[in-house]
Amino acid sequence: MVAEPHRFPQPQERTLRFFPPASAGKSSCYSLPLAPGRYYLRVFSVYDNYDSKLRSPSFDVSAAATLVLSFRSPWPETAARYGAYSDLIFPASSDAEAATDVCFYSLSTDAPVVASIEVAPVHPLAYDGATTGADVVLVNYGRLTCGNGLFGPGFTNDSDAFSRVWQAGTDFRNNDLTYDAITAGGRKIFGSNQPPNYFPTKMYRSAVTTGGDASKEIEYLMPVDTRMSYMVWLHFAEIDAGVRAPGQRVFDVMLAGRNVTRIDIFKQVGGFTAFKWTYIVENLTSSTMSVRLVPVVGRPILCGLENYAMVPLETRTVPHQAAAMKALKDSLKIPARMGWNGDPCAPRTWDAWEGVTCHPGNKGLVITQLDLASQGLKGFIADEISYLTDLVSLNLSSNSLTGSLPPGLGQPSLATLDLSSNQFTGSIPGTIGSSKLQTVLLNGNQLDGQVPERLYSVGVHGGVIE
Repeated sequence: MVAEPHRFPQPQERTLRFFPPASAGKSSCYSLPLAPGRYYLRVFSVYDNYDSKLRSPSFDVSAAATLVLSFRSPWPETAARYGAYSDLIFPASSDAEAATDVCFYSLSTDAPVVASIEVAPVHPLAYDGATTGADVVLVNYGRLTCGNGLFGPGFTNDSDAFSRVWQAGTDFRNNDLTYDAITAGGRKIFGSNQPPNYFPTKMYRSAVTTGGDASKEIEYLMPVDTRMSYMVWLHFAEIDAGVRAPGQRVFDVMLAGRNVTRIDIFKQVGGFTAFKWTYIVENLTSSTMSVRLVPVVGRPILCGLENYAMVPLETRTVPHQAAAMKALKDSLKIPARMGWNGDPCAPRTWDAWEGVTCHPGNKGLVITQLDLASQGLKGFIADEISYLTDLVSLNLSSNSLTGSLPPGLGQPSLATLDLSSNQFTGSIPGTIGSSKLQTVLLNGNQLDGQVPERLYSVGVHGGVIE
């Protein structure tokens, strides 16, 4: 429970889950059973001194094996005390074997926290999905309704087809300028809430324009990270009944100081009709991106603004190897403290699972080394280990593993095999003994039968066998 639950209007905001790294490991994940497609993900994180330590935690969040959110201590006071929503649009894998994981990564000894996770389907072609949808995560850096207050599911009774929340734009304006609001009154807005983006009608029913001198500009200052590219969407509707022809309201759009287009809403779509425009901004050099509307004829007008960081989808573990690793996690009874959750190899910003080494392969990341010596393991080796076809080194020594040795241990890539000091029984499979094998340690078990001839050849050719 948060320290002061009475300050949180939504019941899901009043409790949080935390993941102590000492018991949960460095990563903790929710595995979402999502069909292939694109989804809107919203996370609510809050600290509110739930642990009485007066120190908000540092942690990272990934979706679809891609690092998407970072929280660093100390959080801004309002976020720590009242919580903060973060959201993004991401693709779920088209591979039937790959679940979609949302993972929380501990920094140092901090325990990641989360209060709620919400997921809603998004049209596959939304936000230019035909060209970016399969390979890019769109992380929200600002989704503003310029003429309204905050609205959207969970906050107001206004609907949004993708469950998006639209934030009031007042906090992002350049307050050295003056602004006026304009509304459509009772007039109907055409062209809103249409596929594939389903932008809500409410956003287009009001707008911000300049106040005072008609030569003044509209400017919004959006927080950005200079390492990334941004997809900017601007939303307009000519909701002034006094504008009845093209050329009566014309303005230029300046993004990060660059003049990128000239807008005449009436010329494009006529009056009381939704009009959207999008542009990708690259090579930013400042932590703030200026969005300016500069008048040419009449006053500029703006209904809404969206800014998304375009985060490239990271390479994941080859699906059949990821599935094999999850089978081994169960069969070897990997303790929770080792944090074997999410994708075994991704995101690359973080190390692979503890004891696991990965390298790029032809179709994704592959497992090349498992070093789980002296980890107190008490299970057995699952047959699925045969799918780790790029394994070079396997060390499971000094545990309490039982059962027989699976024939799948005969990977052609294997150079080192150490299964010593366990409780394996049965015979040694004749499949063990590839041409690359240099070290084989099977001593300290309860094996019986003959040693395969292929295995003897390791010692004959200068390798080590015991």
